[in-house]
Amino acid sequence: MTQGNQTKITDELYAYVLAHNPPLDPVQLDLVETTRHRFPDHAGMQSAQEQGPLLAFLVRLTGARHIVEIGTFTGFSALSMARALPPDGRLIACDVSEEWTAYGRLAWQKAGVADRIDLRIAPALDTLRAMPEEPHIDLAYLDADKGNYIAYWEELVPRMRPGGLVVTDNTLFHGGVVDPHATGAPAAIKEFNAHVSADGRMDSVLLTVADGLTLSRRK
Repeated sequence: MTQGNQTKITDELYAYVLAHNPPLDPVQLDLVETTRHRFPDHAGMQSAQEQGPLLAFLVRLTGARHIVEIGTFTGFSALSMARALPPDGRLIACDVSEEWTAYGRLAWQKAGVADRIDLRIAPALDTLRAMPEEPHIDLAYLDADKGNYIAYWEELVPRMRPGGLVVTDNTLFHGGVVDPHATGAPAAIKEFNAHVSADGRMDSVLLTVADGLTLSRRK
């Protein structure tokens, strides 16, 4: 019988994890708190704090210079990745909200990385389809509307360079993926996870980081 992870993440243990990861800088911390204050009903859309250092680590690990982010919200994840880019690196951030991303713009400017981020306010599928079709993306971060995850995936994968990395958030969706009667977003994530597992173009692992994080490497 498969045994589940016996380590339960209490508030105390979560604080320990944050304390032993690279600390968030003042701009990141301010953006986290501003998002919680300004958008309390939507703050859960922000990537978890421990994902900031992880995303930066993955940017450095892959040597990424060309990043695409699908779903920017208030800009925490874009800020974290842009911090790790070399000066000539670029991140295309895709979102549909001027209101939410305005907070990101301010944070990027404060952090001195605004010149590395190209924010495109438009449906992300339109933005992706307007990109060159040949493989050129080093890293992609997918954290947007769950019903379109497969469509985003199918636009991203052919554009990933060999060895390029797709990082997908919320792939456990609060545990809803194990509900046999799941509907809506949990059902969409279940379908996405099955789609990814069956995609022979990619090597993928699903991790129990935050709300589930899937790392997929282009073969």
